Amino acid sequence: MWRHPGKAADSYYEVKPECTSDVPKSKFKIKSGKTLSARKWNAAFTPQGQLDITKVLGRIQRAGIHPSIRGQVWEFLLGCYDPQTTFEERHQARERRRVQYARWKDECRQMFPIVGSGKLITAPVITEHGQPIHDPLVHLETNQGANNPDTLDIVKEITSRAPLDKKVIQWMLTLHQIGLDVIRTDRTLVFYEKQENLSKLWDILAVYAWIDTDIGYCQGMSDLCSPMIILLENEADAFWCFERLMRRLRGNFRCTERSVGVETQLRNLASITQVINPKLHQHLEALGGGDYLFAFRMLMVLFRREFSFCDSIYLWEMMWALEYDPDLFLIYEEPNAAGEKPEGSKGKAKSIRQCGKYERENMKNRGNDTEAPLPISVFLVASVLKDKSATLLTEARGLDDVVKILNDITGNLDAKKACSGAMKLHKKYLKQAKRNGAT
Repeated sequence: MWRHPGKAADSYYEVKPECTSDVPKSKFKIKSGKTLSARKWNAAFTPQGQLDITKVLGRIQRAGIHPSIRGQVWEFLLGCYDPQTTFEERHQARERRRVQYARWKDECRQMFPIVGSGKLITAPVITEHGQPIHDPLVHLETNQGANNPDTLDIVKEITSRAPLDKKVIQWMLTLHQIGLDVIRTDRTLVFYEKQENLSKLWDILAVYAWIDTDIGYCQGMSDLCSPMIILLENEADAFWCFERLMRRLRGNFRCTERSVGVETQLRNLASITQVINPKLHQHLEALGGGDYLFAFRMLMVLFRREFSFCDSIYLWEMMWALEYDPDLFLIYEEPNAAGEKPEGSKGKAKSIRQCGKYERENMKNRGNDTEAPLPISVFLVASVLKDKSATLLTEARGLDDVVKILNDITGNLDAKKACSGAMKLHKKYLKQAKRNGAT
């Protein structure tokens, strides 16, 4: 069952031969008896299909998930399914979601027929005033082969029906930006040599941009969505995993005229560093980096650029297992029902054993505090800064130096050690915060 026990799992995510020298080797090892295997995963279900999540969280936190079952495990970690549901209940839920995705995708296809066509665009097709643009690049991208209608004719036909709604114009303006990002995403992987996989990623992001009217599409989302379509063969299933991940992260992408959503987490990072490493915080402030914008990318795309593809998804699943909250499904699926429950209650009391280690620590320290706990990703960045603090203090003479030092960590980080360091800092921060609150 185990392929090369104790060996790196790179072979599951094949890199193009010409890119192998540029891609860092994975540090994730598939370890027999430690990494969550298909056998251990299947053994955690009752005959009816209820999952004993406590049997798998520890393994994931310690040694990750075997690549052969990663997609199906992620669906639970991200809150797509309630562990207490049966096989039949999940089958019905999956079918409902697939139908819903198909409806949304068809809605998008009616507005712009390139959606679902197996193609994508990387040049604008419409102006801000809803007028068609004829770009030769779009013609080349979308009109290969016989019987393909000209894209300009499609846009002209769409705009001739009636003045386009502002929401439709805004959505169509994002489609080429999605395309530009898609062709740059994980381009070292053999998986994306196939046009159908590029177009699948473009389709999912185009549909998401249409249904999330508040956020739409922003750069960085393609990095977050890409692992979903690699791990989950069905496009609709991949979409829903991405949608659940965005429930956690969409606040980072919310922009106003004055701020970007991730700035809240950057301020939290500054507060944490000030508490656990005041000398480094003072040094960064003196260099003009007190806003911590140098950590922007790490938080926006969850370390996708700092780790190899294989190690970044290993990091994600450890984070999600550590943060796991059994109420996730209810919060996402029935937000109104959750909101109607008595204050301080989310329904039946959850067992602390069903929670990830990080969530358990938060539960123990939360008390009557109603504020949402900080995500573990903030402590991961704080852990990286702590490990690099000696170098930052002695070698950083300006913000360019800070960025260079942090860029040098790419490919040199160990995901498991990073999570372990984040947990230690989290505990230290909670103790310090409690001590400060008592004084």
